[in-house]
Amino acid sequence: MPDITLYFLQASRSIRTAWQLEELGLDYKLEFSERESNKAPQHFKDSAGDALGKFPLLKDGDLLVGESGAIAEYLCEQYDTSSKLLPKDAATRVQCLRWVHAAEATYALHGLAILYTRWFGADNKAAADKIEEGMSVNVCKDMDFLENELGKSQGKFLVGDDVTVADCMMLFSAQFILARQLGTKGKKWEKVDKWIADCEETESYKRAVEKTGHKL
Repeated sequence: MPDITLYFLQASRSIRTAWQLEELGLDYKLEFSERESNKAPQHFKDSAGDALGKFPLLKDGDLLVGESGAIAEYLCEQYDTSSKLLPKDAATRVQCLRWVHAAEATYALHGLAILYTRWFGADNKAAADKIEEGMSVNVCKDMDFLENELGKSQGKFLVGDDVTVADCMMLFSAQFILARQLGTKGKKWEKVDKWIADCEETESYKRAVEKTGHKL
């Protein structure tokens, strides 16, 4: 049996890994921390043992795996023996992996740029608002793309009628952008909202939330 520990920081991407672990039916120990002053406490970083001090962090035996995307791929390669979350078919596999990387490299990148502008531009709100207006173009394009791709899916999830690693990675990014209204300019995406609801209603996601106490 695997000896897996998930280091879980509250209100973070860590829910991605917890959901994936639940989808794969893997037992895992949970090391949990709330934020202090919006940051991971130093004692939690020290206990995790990773120099960068970012979360989620997965420990599998003596192996430490950081970055949610890398963790997602590692778990699929190591434990998804039936290719449930990352199909073997090349076209479907590439589609899933695109979402795995887009979750951070596109969606989180564009959303967080706006969040940081709000935080650090508070003393010059007019300038910050102008910058946010320009950056909102990318976020709206991102969400339009997600909406369109969901419309093409042959099921209720990103790549068909079953949860894949694409959903496990992308859900938090979409939730976060919409919850904080990061560049959304009041727009609504009906298919995205329905997909989010369908993800949140899966038994695996509900177990992950219950075990970790995750809240956005």
